[in-house]
Amino acid sequence: MRPLRLGVNIDHVATLRNARFGDHPNVVAAAGVVCAHGADGITVHLREDRRHIRDDDVVALMEAGFRLNLEMAACEEMVAIAERLRPAAVCFVPERREEQTTEGGLDVVTSKETLRSFVGRVRAVGCEVSLFVEPDEAQIVAASETGAQVVELHTGSYALSADEGVHEGVQLARLAEAARVAEEAGLSCHAGHGLDFDNVAAVARIEPIEELNIGYFLVGQALFDSLGEVVAKMKGVMRAARGGDDKGLGGLGGAEGGGVVS
Repeated sequence: MRPLRLGVNIDHVATLRNARFGDHPNVVAAAGVVCAHGADGITVHLREDRRHIRDDDVVALMEAGFRLNLEMAACEEMVAIAERLRPAAVCFVPERREEQTTEGGLDVVTSKETLRSFVGRVRAVGCEVSLFVEPDEAQIVAASETGAQVVELHTGSYALSADEGVHEGVQLARLAEAARVAEEAGLSCHAGHGLDFDNVAAVARIEPIEELNIGYFLVGQALFDSLGEVVAKMKGVMRAARGGDDKGLGGLGGAEGGGVVS
């Protein structure tokens, strides 16, 4: 089976830091810890209201050499930032000021032309571009028509059903079918949202999925265990579920780490 990467979202390290407006806990230090314990890259969401990650965090993470997946709204302000900073990857996500967290996927079908323009601009400066979508065939096909190279499947509905023990199999089947459609459309397939130790294995077994992006649970669990320990455990659960050892994908930190670009 193909290897499975882990991207760690450190937005909520910044949430905790911002409670006191200082520099502790430091997001670059957090990125170093997670890459030293198996993460293959760092994900952050630069929201329009800057509620957690700030512009200077993005710059600092890139200057430190981390492979950065920058989540952002599909809007002119954010596209201009991506064009200027040129992170390794950009993931366009839906965003509403009043939401607590991302609540679903982009409606690519109705905004395809706008997204096509933004995707083209960001790809032109060398970024890999993904669209965060529901596990829905029409949205995935539309995503392939924007020029994006990747779709990231929203796993929130599956995670909720797994927590409640209701229709879990149905939601897993939707994810598996969506991953198959993405592969047939020539898109790389990632997934994320709401994943934790208890529900991640079933998603990790869906072979077309190449990367999982996980953040809130890992940062929250780190209050009880160390950040490095929870990241290493998550990578281990993913590796076991995929049925093999993906030695070499995870990082040991520094210039040799999988999450750091030399």
